[in-house]
Amino acid sequence: MLIAEVSQKYDITADTLRYYERIGLIPPVNRNASGIRDYTEEDCNWVHFIKCMRNAGLSIEVLVGYVTMFQQGNSTIKARKELLIEQRSQLAEKIKEMQQTLERLDKKICNL
Repeated sequence: MLIAEVSQKYDITADTLRYYERIGLIPPVNRNASGIRDYTEEDCNWVHFIKCMRNAGLSIEVLVGYVTMFQQGNSTIKARKELLIEQRSQLAEKIKEMQQTLERLDKKICNL
């Protein structure tokens, strides 16, 4: 799949995809004989994962760390799991705070 197709499918600019690859946020994408990026299903899975995690508020630095550990192999499984557990905990706290804010807004709306 060409970068334009991936860009459209995941609603991410081609420049962002190139940036993500350059900084190690997604593993290097294979190139075809003409040197054009040729995204595989696995590459697309990484793009989808990173987009999802970024939408959830995970920082680029945390995600680069995760991808780096992933590329190092099974010896990093424990560290990756710990990182994801910590990020999940932070996300759960953000959701709790947002739920409280939503409830407060609902009360304000009902009182108007």
